Amino acid sequence: MIWHNNLLKGIFDGLVQIFLQERHAGQVVEKLLVKNKKWGSRDRAIVASTIYDIVRWKRLIQEISEISSIDEKTLWLLIGSWLVIAGQPLPEGEVFKNFSPDRILQAQKNNHFSRAIQASIPDWFDQFGKEEFGSDWEKELKALNREASIVLRANTLKIDTSRLQHILKEEGIETIPIKSHPDALVLKIRRNVQTTKAFQKGLFEIQDASSQRVAPFLGIQPGMNIVDVCAGAGGKTLHLAALSQNKGRITALDLSNSKLQELKKRARRSGARHIITRHIETAQDILDLHHTADRLLIDAPCSGSGVLRRKPDMKWKSNLKLLQILRTQQAILLKSYAPILKPGGRMVYATCSIWSSENERQVEVFLANHTGYRLLDQEIISPAQSGFDGFFISLLERLV
Repeated sequence: MIWHNNLLKGIFDGLVQIFLQERHAGQVVEKLLVKNKKWGSRDRAIVASTIYDIVRWKRLIQEISEISSIDEKTLWLLIGSWLVIAGQPLPEGEVFKNFSPDRILQAQKNNHFSRAIQASIPDWFDQFGKEEFGSDWEKELKALNREASIVLRANTLKIDTSRLQHILKEEGIETIPIKSHPDALVLKIRRNVQTTKAFQKGLFEIQDASSQRVAPFLGIQPGMNIVDVCAGAGGKTLHLAALSQNKGRITALDLSNSKLQELKKRARRSGARHIITRHIETAQDILDLHHTADRLLIDAPCSGSGVLRRKPDMKWKSNLKLLQILRTQQAILLKSYAPILKPGGRMVYATCSIWSSENERQVEVFLANHTGYRLLDQEIISPAQSGFDGFFISLLERLV
C-alpha cells in the first residue's frame, strides 16, 4: 500500500499520546478517528490496527530495532521497524531516510530472545503466567496477543438476536451467533458498528462474549432490587436491565460522576427505564444501602490481564506495585459492599483478570473472614480455551 503522510502523522500522534503522555489506547484511537473525518473506512481501519499492533508488540519491536527508550525521535524508528516486520512497504520521507530495513529483517530472523520479549510482555508478567498456568501458559500468551473480535449483545428490551442479525445484514454487516451466548453476535469483518442505525436505535451494545457471562450468573428475575457497585459507563448495568425486563430497580453506583452521566445516555438509548445512578462520595452513601439488594454485582477494578487482546497498553501500565494496590482495593470493595445484600440475596464478584490472587484467593479470604456468606458457583474463563477475554466470575449468597 501507499502510505500517505496524513495517515503516518495520525499513527505518530496517537502513539505519542499512548507512550509519552500515558493515555489509554482505546480513547486515543477513538478520538483520532473522530477528529479525522476525511479518512475513508479502509484508512481508518489501517490507522487503528497499526497503532494497536505497535502497542501490542512494543517490547519485541524495541529489541529487534535496538531502541532503548521511546521519545518523539525514536518513535519514528519504532513505526518504521514495525512496518518492516509486518511486511509493509517503508514510506518515503525524511524520517526514514537513513533507515535500514535489511538490518531489521536480519535481526528478526536471527533473534534468540526470551519468551517474554518474543511475546512482548514484561518479565514479571511472564513469571506470573508461568506460575499460574504452567505448561499452558504458552497457549494463553498466544491468545492474549491475538486481535480481539468484535462481539455484540442484542438488547432484548427491544429485539432478539435473530432479528438483530437480519437488520444488521441489511446494513451490510455480517455476523455469526455464538451457541453458548444467547444474546451474542460476532462480526465476520471488523466494522465501526456505532455508526449504524441499529446502534443509534439502541438495538445492541458492544460487549465481549466473556463479559456477557457475568450478569446472567446472578439469576436475575423481573422485579428484583439490584445494585451494581462499580457501574462505570454501564456495560454490565445495561445487561442487568435487559435481564430484569425493565421491572424492579437497578441502582448503579460509581466513584466517577462523569461515567454515570455516560451511563444515563446509554440507558436512554437502550430503553432501560428502571436504572437509578448514585455517585458514591462518602461511606454513608454505602451504609444507606445496607440490607436492600436482592442481587449485587461487584465488577471490581483489576489488572485487566484477561483483556490484553483489546487493551494491549495495559501491560505497559501495570506493575507489581499497582497489582498489590488493586488487590487491596478488591478486598476493601468486598468487605464494604457485601452488606448491601439482604439475607438470602446473591452477589457476583467478577474481574477481567487471569491472576488467581485477584480472583479465587480474594473470595477465599473474604469467606474466611465473613462466615455469613457462602460460595455457590464459580467460573474461570480462559482466553485460550474460550477464544474471548479472560474473566473470573464468583457467585456468593448471604446467609444472615
